[in-house]
Amino acid sequence: MDTFGHHARDILKHPGAFTIRTLKAFKANQGLLLAGAVAYYALLSIVPLLILIVIVLSHVIGQAELLETISRYLEWLIPGQSKAITSELATFMDHSSVVGWFLLATLVFFSSLAFTVLENALSVIFFHRVAIHRRHFLVSALLPYCYILFLGVGTLVVTLVAGALEAMGQERIHFLGHSWSLGGVSGMLLYLLGVAGEILVLTSVYMVMPVGRLSLRHALIGGAVATFLWEITRHILVWYFATLSQVSKVYGSLTTAIVVLLSLEIGATVLLLGAQVISEYERISRGTSGERLRSLRTD
Repeated sequence: MDTFGHHARDILKHPGAFTIRTLKAFKANQGLLLAGAVAYYALLSIVPLLILIVIVLSHVIGQAELLETISRYLEWLIPGQSKAITSELATFMDHSSVVGWFLLATLVFFSSLAFTVLENALSVIFFHRVAIHRRHFLVSALLPYCYILFLGVGTLVVTLVAGALEAMGQERIHFLGHSWSLGGVSGMLLYLLGVAGEILVLTSVYMVMPVGRLSLRHALIGGAVATFLWEITRHILVWYFATLSQVSKVYGSLTTAIVVLLSLEIGATVLLLGAQVISEYERISRGTSGERLRSLRTD
């Protein structure tokens, strides 16, 4: 009998028990505290990372098209605030001639901070792996920069595909005297492109960031579940900020930073919770689900 299928069926028979076990483990690992740390460093890294991507890819793709693509899919990460960030990117690019080697090195360093902290947070979630395997420090040092390169290539591909889909959306089909616009099809394909990219990025995080080897099937399931949860959360955030939120009246000029940080923290919580689901499944498979992580307790 397939081990994966056996344990999956057991979980499906008792989903409530597995959910409670996962949430308890997430709390024991100080999941919300880890998510806050990841969100803070992601806030520090997001603008330098995007600046690097725009500087490099603007030699291949038009700057306006590149910023439009970044703004569209940045909306998935920070609902309602993508225009503010892309506006800052455009302003920086207008003065990109002043970028020297020192500033470039600073941008590279700050771009890598979020990935470094994320790796450390996942090492807490997958503590049972760290106790067995150790990662060479050079791998940990180079991993964030590999991810920066990966995201840069991904942005290039998405921009090219999105441009082709937008061009398709301007076309019309004429048949038997009737005419249909392809705008709706183009919009749906652009949305599906974003979902597929989100699943791919999250799957790669679960595959590469934690210590040890994870099967593609487990990582893909974790990426799909985290994407599903984030899509629900993202639409709730869009609705909340558009209708009920009074954050601009409370924080004034700090509103953008507060909303971005809040969105990043919720996203980091979903990401780490997905990792905790995978971790608990692994521990069930190994028969160690009852072990307590005493070294992580704070009381």
